[in-house]
Amino acid sequence: MKRWNGWGDETIDRPLADSALVFLEQRLGAGDRSPDLEFDEACARVGPSRLSADAMLDTSASARLCHAHGQSLPDWVAFRRDRFGPFPDAVARPESHADVRGLVDKARRLGAVIVPYGGGTSVVGHLAVVDDGRPVISVDMSHQNRLLDLDTHDRIATLGAGAAGPVLEAQLRAHRYTLGHYPQSFDYSTLGGWLVTRSAGQQSRRYGRIEDMLLGARVVAPDADLVIGGQVASAAGPDLRQMLLGSEGRLGLVTEADMHVRPVPACEAFHVLFFADWTAAESAARSIAQSGIDVSMVRLSNAEETDVQLRLAGHESAIAWLRRYIGWRGLGDRPCLMTLGVTADDRRTARRITGAALSIARQAGGISTGTRLGTVWAANRFAGAYARNALWDAGYAVDTMETAVRWSATAPTMNAMQRAAHDALAGFDERALVFSHLSHVYAAGSSVYMTVIWRRVADPEQDLAHWRALKAAVSRAIVDAGGTISHQHGVGRDHAPYLAVEKSDAGLAMIASVFDAIDPERMMNPHKLLPEAGDVG
Repeated sequence: MKRWNGWGDETIDRPLADSALVFLEQRLGAGDRSPDLEFDEACARVGPSRLSADAMLDTSASARLCHAHGQSLPDWVAFRRDRFGPFPDAVARPESHADVRGLVDKARRLGAVIVPYGGGTSVVGHLAVVDDGRPVISVDMSHQNRLLDLDTHDRIATLGAGAAGPVLEAQLRAHRYTLGHYPQSFDYSTLGGWLVTRSAGQQSRRYGRIEDMLLGARVVAPDADLVIGGQVASAAGPDLRQMLLGSEGRLGLVTEADMHVRPVPACEAFHVLFFADWTAAESAARSIAQSGIDVSMVRLSNAEETDVQLRLAGHESAIAWLRRYIGWRGLGDRPCLMTLGVTADDRRTARRITGAALSIARQAGGISTGTRLGTVWAANRFAGAYARNALWDAGYAVDTMETAVRWSATAPTMNAMQRAAHDALAGFDERALVFSHLSHVYAAGSSVYMTVIWRRVADPEQDLAHWRALKAAVSRAIVDAGGTISHQHGVGRDHAPYLAVEKSDAGLAMIASVFDAIDPERMMNPHKLLPEAGDVG
């Protein structure tokens, strides 16, 4: 069963090694380990609903509690430390496009607001319930998770938008096909969520970002059902798919999508290399990205992340051997780790891709350790999020911030983000572990993905103050560097204050005019992406 107040399956625990706990306490100090709020206590905090329960609407305290928050740091403080905001008044679980149509019509009659829930994995406030005087219905799309059609001739699959990653892939792989979209949140995030937040999967070098996979979609808007896209290629005016992508529920609820799929690859491997320093490692990543070599993934950790990963991994004897080997090869004690994904339809192609990519890496001074470490990474690629539970239980908070910039700005932006994080927490006399990696590379530039770990304190309001300062400082560093405020997490509420820097006021007005034309009453996930009158923070 899914945890109500953390990440993942409640039967899965991945505790930190004793050596990792010692390291954290030495670097950050001892964090607060106050007990979390119990589920029954949390349910008792849920007040009365403004809506009446019926066959369509579940107004139980447990359902409303479990759909009130996502996975941002403020969400964690809310459900772990009894700092809940408003709750949805009801939860709906439609099972078909027709059900969604009926639900939206009902919500309109009731004067209610719709908040799409998806998989509940948002880390930027998409699921926040904002009390503007109207009842709120959280729409859980998880029952719309079926493979509705698979055209193997055209390689197009029609899928329910509520399908989470494992459910979606299992259905496709039964026919030997794959979508190939693997975000960190793969276990719980949904197809509809990927579309409306412009998600990027870990192997986007091969499969593309989610916008590259979308052919068309069905959307339930307040006034009408919309069929968006569907043409193989079109020069007939603006592409309406681009308005759906990244719309974060403001256009309506996505119920079905036609997606480009590919046969399951015949072979796949992940190669791990180490470089002596960031300059050499980044040069290799850029050269591989610009060479056109068909690697499926280039992931590059800076020296800080490489060191923290090794320290938190446990397996002390194996890590000690690895460090000795790296030193023996002349890479020093601050190496940078790169993981190269090679995914191909036949072994000959895989060998060609591997040889070409490794040749570039070696020219930049990279030392390959083969695929053993990569195999371990692949087996645990979605389990890393469970570390957040363990860190919290040990007394530490964690958050991530990300952007994308041109290659010439990659290192300066990464360094500016990390300095901003350290400085923001130092203002509270707190230390931080701050480290970064490039998770997606392009010909023109790369994403920068930063993680921050810091000590929790006894006062949850102070924890929130630390986070607000951290988020604001890093966001300012990103926009000052000319980076996008979101490469893969979307905008929600947390990033909305910075969107005008990227889109311009005129651009935001254009987007708002489209939403107003489709949803003049602003009942579809208001207060997200674009601010509403009266919004604060």
